[in-house]
Amino acid sequence: MSVMKRLSLIFKSKANKALDKMEDPRETLDYSYQRQLELLQKVRRGVADVATSRKRVELQINQIEQQSSRLEDQGRKALGVGREDLAREALSRRSSLQTQIADLRTQHNNLQGEEEKLTLASQRLQAKVDSFRHKKETIKATYTAAEAQTRINEAFSGISEEMGDVGLAIQRAEDKTAQMQARAGAIDELLASGALDDFSGSRPDDIQAELDRMGGGSDVELELARMKAELGQGPAPRDAIEAGQPGQQQPAPQQPGQPTQQYRRPGEGL
Repeated sequence: MSVMKRLSLIFKSKANKALDKMEDPRETLDYSYQRQLELLQKVRRGVADVATSRKRVELQINQIEQQSSRLEDQGRKALGVGREDLAREALSRRSSLQTQIADLRTQHNNLQGEEEKLTLASQRLQAKVDSFRHKKETIKATYTAAEAQTRINEAFSGISEEMGDVGLAIQRAEDKTAQMQARAGAIDELLASGALDDFSGSRPDDIQAELDRMGGGSDVELELARMKAELGQGPAPRDAIEAGQPGQQQPAPQQPGQPTQQYRRPGEGL
C-alpha cells in the first residue's frame, strides 16, 4: 500500500470517527423526515400540475366541440340556400376540428391516467411519511431515555467525564491540603527546635528553652514516682515545689515512743 493510500485511509477513518461522535440520531431522523415532507410536497405539486393540464385540455375540447357544432349548422344553412360549396367548406373544417378533438381526448385520457397514478403515489407516500413520523418520535424518545439513563449510571459509577473532572479536582484539593498541613507541621517543629528563626519576636532564648526542657523532665520523673507509689513499688514522692528536687523521699511520720531516726544523705558518715 502506497503512502498516499495510507494517508487517505487514515484521514477517512479519523473523519468517520469524528462524524460518528458528532452525529445525533435524533437530528438525523428529523432531517430525514424533513426530506420526506419535501418529496411529498413535490408529488402533490405534480398532481396539481397534471390536474391543471387535464382541465385545460377539457376546456379546449369543449371549445372545439362548440366550433364543430356551429360549422355543422352553417353547412346546413348553406345547403338550404343552394350554396353547396359553402356547405362543403363548412363540413371540411368540421372534419378537421373532429380530428383535433380526437387528439385532445387521447391527451386527456393520458393526463387522467397520470393524475390517478400520482394521486395514488401521493397517498402511499403520505402514509409512509406518517408512519415514519410516529416511528421517529418513538425512536427519539427511546434514545433520549437511554441517554439519560446512561448519564445517571455513569454519574453513579463515577466514570462520566463530568464526575471524573470533579473527582480529580477533589483529589487535587485533598493533596494540596495534606501538603500544606505537613508543611505547617514541619515548620512548627523546626521553629520549636530552633532550626529556623522566628522573626515575630516571640522565640525564647536558649536558656529559657533549656529550663523548659528540665522542667519537662522533672514532671516526668514526678509522674513516674507517683505511679510507682500507687502500684506499691515505691514511696510516694514529695511535691516538686516543697522538695525542690525530683525523686527525693519524704520521712515517714514518727510514732509516739519511738526514737528519733535521723536520715542521712548518701555519702554522709554513719
